[in-house]
Amino acid sequence: MVPRDRPGAVGGPRRQSGLPRTGTGMSTGTEAGPFEPERLHGLTRTEPRARPYVAPRNSVTWLVLGGRALLIWLPVCFLLAQTTPMPKALVAAGVVSAIWLLGLRAGLSTYFTLGPAVASAAGTLTGLVAVSAFDLWVPGIDPGAGALGETAVVVFALSAAWEHAVRSIAKRRVLVVGTGGCAAEVLDELQRGKRAPFTMLGLVGDGRETPAGDVPRLGSFDELREIVEMHRPDIVILTDERVSSWAVDPLLDLAPIGFRVVGVSHFVEHALGRVPLRHLTPAWFMSMLHLRQKPYTRLAKRAFDLLVSSAGLLVVAPLFPFLVLLVRTTPGPIIYRQTRLGEGGRHFTIFKLRTMRVDAEHDGSPRFALEHDSRVTWVGHVLRQTHLDELPQLWNVLRGEMSVVGPRPERPEFVALLERSVPFWTRRLLVKPGITGWAQLRCGYAFDSSSAAEKLSYDLWYLRNRNLVVDLAICAKTVSTLLFRSGR
Repeated sequence: MVPRDRPGAVGGPRRQSGLPRTGTGMSTGTEAGPFEPERLHGLTRTEPRARPYVAPRNSVTWLVLGGRALLIWLPVCFLLAQTTPMPKALVAAGVVSAIWLLGLRAGLSTYFTLGPAVASAAGTLTGLVAVSAFDLWVPGIDPGAGALGETAVVVFALSAAWEHAVRSIAKRRVLVVGTGGCAAEVLDELQRGKRAPFTMLGLVGDGRETPAGDVPRLGSFDELREIVEMHRPDIVILTDERVSSWAVDPLLDLAPIGFRVVGVSHFVEHALGRVPLRHLTPAWFMSMLHLRQKPYTRLAKRAFDLLVSSAGLLVVAPLFPFLVLLVRTTPGPIIYRQTRLGEGGRHFTIFKLRTMRVDAEHDGSPRFALEHDSRVTWVGHVLRQTHLDELPQLWNVLRGEMSVVGPRPERPEFVALLERSVPFWTRRLLVKPGITGWAQLRCGYAFDSSSAAEKLSYDLWYLRNRNLVVDLAICAKTVSTLLFRSGR
């Protein structure tokens, strides 16, 4: 049921909605009237108002871009100057810096979500490719593999430190326009993503409810123009279509400030790395079809899986005898086999080192594994904390039943239960399940339908943004989590 005091309420009086009568009325058939294209440009208004002069606010943007360019230009210039005349080295370093920034920009939203280290790694890799291309195509430039590798390490370290500093100091200021459930959802998402580089300026709306936490209400819808001029946000989030249709005029007038206008689902997906389930539509899933239609994408994924699984089995082989002895200290088999659902709903047998008692499901009814499960043995606690119990799944990856990175495979009994209570749950089966994944890093175990829905929101983000760089980043974050107990 839609509250009557919220913009977009059906059947409520116009005055209760809180929206000014001077809106554009882009939504046809509403009380605001039909869509009038000329109003988009401010050509017709109930009250003539001059467009305010707003000086562009680009200092932070130029500082960030300048820092990124300088941190690649100086090391590359120093590298090339050792074997190349200085004028040519300066020009080549400048071109490499430009290519590096363009490469970083090409995947900026994904890398921004994954973190500064991933953005730096992507930029460094692009720079390496650019320098290697100069080595092949431009006479007189031959930096050498050793010097190139050392420079790459320096560039990565400097740029990662710079990106961390930028994210912690130059946080993006967010203004939420709207009231009701969607506004509360945005505030909740920002509270959950506390480490994300955002600062909440406040809420604009006429609702009666009190904003969550210490988020201030800055004013009503009528005051949006003045609020934006005063606070100069980087991101303006519009909570529903009715608010969006009304806010076109004032936000277009203030466009020189340089803020970005997004909806709730777009912000949550691109800034916080998850997909809000309540905003999903069939069109969202249709946008992912191209990922399944690219054969080279699946080929690269399979090659990566074969490389990692075969190398991983060789590396951990000396560790297996010790793990076998540990598991044998408790009654039961060493390897635990269980049926799971894989890509396309196909059944397969997953392999794990046993971590629970043999009578864990003595009553025959399947139960979700909990983070602190009493059925887990003392050895199992150690194996689960270190994730060593997952090592036999490298064999599943080698056989092609699983991938290194992907949604965790679930038991058929749990899938049958969750597909009735969690919308779109079976869409996880569009890809191969993985040993590690974005959802595991962000929210851990799923022990009921609520936590399963949260995991699904992260799995869907991975489904839409998956590529080799994302897989490498998730693997790196997994290693970081195992070594330093961080990463979520």
